[in-house]
Amino acid sequence: MSEQIRALLQDKPNVINVGLELFAQAVRQQGGAVQSVDWKPPLVEPARGALPLFNDPLIAAANQDAVTRMMRAQPVVVGVARARDVIPGMTERTFLHAGPPIDWQHASGPLRGALIGGMLFEGFATTPEEAIRKLESGYIELAPNHEHSAVGPMAGVITPSMPVYIAVNASGENRAYTNFNEGIGKVMRMGAYAPEVIDRLRWISTVLAPLVGRALERSGGIDLRNIIAQALQMGDECHNRNKAATSLFYREIAPYLVECDAPTSDIAAVLRFINANDHFFVNLAMVAAKVMADAAHDVPGSTLVTTLSRNGTEFGIRVSGLGNRWFTGPANVPRGLYFAGFGPDDANPDIGDSAITETAGFGGFALAGAPAIVQFIGGTPVDAVRATLEMYEITVAEHEIFRIPALDFRGTPVGIDLRAVIRSGVLPVIDTGIAHREPGIGQVGAGIVRPPERCFVEAYRAVERAYLTGTFRNAEATERSR
Repeated sequence: MSEQIRALLQDKPNVINVGLELFAQAVRQQGGAVQSVDWKPPLVEPARGALPLFNDPLIAAANQDAVTRMMRAQPVVVGVARARDVIPGMTERTFLHAGPPIDWQHASGPLRGALIGGMLFEGFATTPEEAIRKLESGYIELAPNHEHSAVGPMAGVITPSMPVYIAVNASGENRAYTNFNEGIGKVMRMGAYAPEVIDRLRWISTVLAPLVGRALERSGGIDLRNIIAQALQMGDECHNRNKAATSLFYREIAPYLVECDAPTSDIAAVLRFINANDHFFVNLAMVAAKVMADAAHDVPGSTLVTTLSRNGTEFGIRVSGLGNRWFTGPANVPRGLYFAGFGPDDANPDIGDSAITETAGFGGFALAGAPAIVQFIGGTPVDAVRATLEMYEITVAEHEIFRIPALDFRGTPVGIDLRAVIRSGVLPVIDTGIAHREPGIGQVGAGIVRPPERCFVEAYRAVERAYLTGTFRNAEATERSR
């Protein structure tokens, strides 16, 4: 036995542990010192011939191009219109919803509740029972918001007569649409369809939306990216906390509202509604993120994730260089805090288009700048900082405009690289609301959730196949590889 080995056995070991914590615990129990390395194995074992794609400079260049387009898109909300008049491909019988494609049979409770509410709002049914019969019969065509340049929070249901915001990219050509925020509690986006829910939607359609539309016309458009950038430095992350962003939007829109030729009582009611709803801006944050993410979509050879979304049954992602194909897996249940009288058994799996905010580099990715949010979703301010720092491991860039004071004004992590998710095993963090699993009840809490690994594994396998056949960097060939 050599002297070195004898010395090693005589002293207490100092060990570096990579991987399972179980081994580290065993050493500690025997008096040894252990330094654990935070490491996870890759989500999949890549095909040997595809290994170069992880360091391919052409893919890196495509990702840099895509994330630059995302950061430099300039979403401006310019007006309001009826959904069927402006949303591409929408018909009198089209209902849009959050997440990847789904039918009535597989729809979750909150999505079913919102669809029933949509039927009552449109006058296609006079009772929930009649609405269900017609939805079961295929009376309505269901389609994902994301496939129609739109987004909506939670169930995300947008019906033909609903008013929608119009947001344009002042630095590009794309535009996007979203509905109006109804407030919190018993609302249609959470699956509620009681008479007061439908009455509020009709007031939004006849009073709130027309007045906001007229005010936006007078304003010439309001720069949403600028509001988000300010709000991120005022304690919002602009997904689950929009207190500062709502206040900033209120300051922008209020002077133009009071200049509208409308009854004073209507103007006062609109101002009170916005002032009383700290989440009023979340729909605008989402439509801004949609404009940014779509600007980065369809870049040949890019592995940037441009869509994260869920319908309450499945979580779906889309990748810039893979066209409009969805990659899905079962949606997870958020972990968080519940309102009084509710608990985890009441929760529906993750639902909503609102993860478009994380896709564009804020929301859960900016948690370090929003310590107060932990009172709503659980955890501690330290957890919030840790979550943001972890997201730098899977993103391409630090945002040029969205910055976090608590991190010395470091740019938020932006541009999820599918390859980095596969290589690190780190999944995007999303902070979100929690809807009751039964239709008709509404929101029961808020928390944190991660996507299922399967979405990323299947997307990676698609990239790998295209890469091995030499078609991944060719947009036309990529379309053929679907």
